[in-house]
Amino acid sequence: MKYLCPFWLMIGCLFAAFQASGAEQTLRVLAWPGYADGDLVAVFEKRYKVKVEVTLVGSDEVLRSKLADNQGSDFDVIAANTAEIHNYVNQGLLQPLHPERIANTARQLPRFRDYSRIPDIVVDGQIYAVPYAWSDMGLIYDRKQFSQPPESIDAMWDPRFQGRVLAFNTGNHNFSLASLALGGDPFQIRAADFPKVADKLIALRRNVLTFYSLPEEAAELFRTHSVALIFANYGRQQLRQLRDAGVDVGYVVPREGALAWLDCWAVSRGARDPALASLWINYMLEPEVSRALTDRQDLSNTLQEPKDASPSSRLIWLRPVEDDERRAMLWQRIVSGERPPLREQ
Repeated sequence: MKYLCPFWLMIGCLFAAFQASGAEQTLRVLAWPGYADGDLVAVFEKRYKVKVEVTLVGSDEVLRSKLADNQGSDFDVIAANTAEIHNYVNQGLLQPLHPERIANTARQLPRFRDYSRIPDIVVDGQIYAVPYAWSDMGLIYDRKQFSQPPESIDAMWDPRFQGRVLAFNTGNHNFSLASLALGGDPFQIRAADFPKVADKLIALRRNVLTFYSLPEEAAELFRTHSVALIFANYGRQQLRQLRDAGVDVGYVVPREGALAWLDCWAVSRGARDPALASLWINYMLEPEVSRALTDRQDLSNTLQEPKDASPSSRLIWLRPVEDDERRAMLWQRIVSGERPPLREQ
C-alpha cells in the first residue's frame, strides 16, 4: 500500500463513499452560465453513471431566492461568490467541507489553498467552500467612441454617453459602485450616506440605456444600440463574448479600483449525496475542466496564473454588505423610477 499515490487514493475513497451512500444518483447543480457546459457535464455523468440537473442563475438575488426555497434542499452543490457563501453559512444553508479529501485541491495555486486568508469561506473554524473561478468587474468600452480608455467609474455617469451605457441589474453591486464613485466604503454604507448614494444611482438610471441581467443580453444590446460603455459584472467573460463577435472593445480597471469576485463551489445543507457533490467539485478542479472555463469564458481559474491579471492593489474583493435586504428594496424602487424613502422613520 505504501506505493499507492495518496492523490488518487483520495479520489478512490471519495468514489467509494459515493457508491456506498445508496442515495438517488442525481446531482442537482446551481451555477452561473459557463460553469457547467453540456459536454463537460456529459463526461461527469458517464464517468460516475449519474444524472446531473443544472440550474443557471444570472444574479446573486436569483441565486439567493432559489437556495432559500425549501432551505436549500432543492440543490446539492452551488457556485457562489465568497460574500454570498458567508451569508448562506449564517442562514444554515451550507454544510462544512473537507478540502483535504477533495484530491484536486492539491493542484490549486497556494493562495487559493490558504483558506484562512480568503474572506468569508471559513466560519467558526470550519471551511464551507472551495475556490473555483474569479474575475475583476471592470469597464468595457467601445474603442471607436473613446479616444482614450475611460479612467474613472464616473464615466458611467458622463452625459456625453447618455443612453449608451449598460449597467447590471442588481442593487447590491450598484450601491457598492455608487458608494465607491463617491469615495466611500463600497460594502458598509452608513445610514447617513444612503440618500446621496441613492441619488447617485437615480442619476445612473437616467444615464443608462438599460440594466442587463445576462452577459448574452449585454452583448446583443452592445451590438444593436451603439453602446459606448458597459459595467462588466461578469468580468472578462463579457469582454471575450464581444471580441469573439468581432466587436472592437477595450477593458479597463478604473482608478478607483474594480469590484472583484471569487466564486466557489459549496455543498448545500440539504444535499442528498454529499459524496457525489464532492466528486463534482473535484471534477471541476481537473486541469482540463478548469482550463475549459478559462478558454471558453475568459475567466481566471484557480490552477493557473492568468496572463493579463489586473494589479492586485486595484482589486476590491466582494465582502458582505451592511444590509442586503435594504439595498434590494431601494434598488427596486430606483430602477422602477420611484424615489425611495431613505430617512429613518
